[in-house]
Amino acid sequence: VQLQASGGGLVQAGGSLRLSCVASGNRDPIMSMAWHRQPPGKQRELVASISTNDNIYYRDSVKGRFTVSGDDVKSTLYLQMNNLEPEDTAVYYCNIRTTARWNVGYWGQGTLVTVSS
Repeated sequence: VQLQASGGGLVQAGGSLRLSCVASGNRDPIMSMAWHRQPPGKQRELVASISTNDNIYYRDSVKGRFTVSGDDVKSTLYLQMNNLEPEDTAVYYCNIRTTARWNVGYWGQGTLVTVSS
């Protein structure tokens, strides 16, 4: 299974970006899809997730600004990021967990988001 994330870039504070992630080669039912990020010099953190029963999670700092959506049939995941802040600067990674790999899932290569003040 390979995940390809795209959509990162340089944007000014207050701007918007839309991240996309496409999984290929998966044949197992998807349990959840998520975006994580790793800010410079910090640990990776969960940003938003969506499960197949439509439970959605956002970390507090992105609530009201980010919207996660996905299609488990097409194995695609999106993250609409509005009103970006310099603190959102990070490498963003997509992750999917399937029934065959429910514990750690599969990871994409990451896409860099840089928000300038």
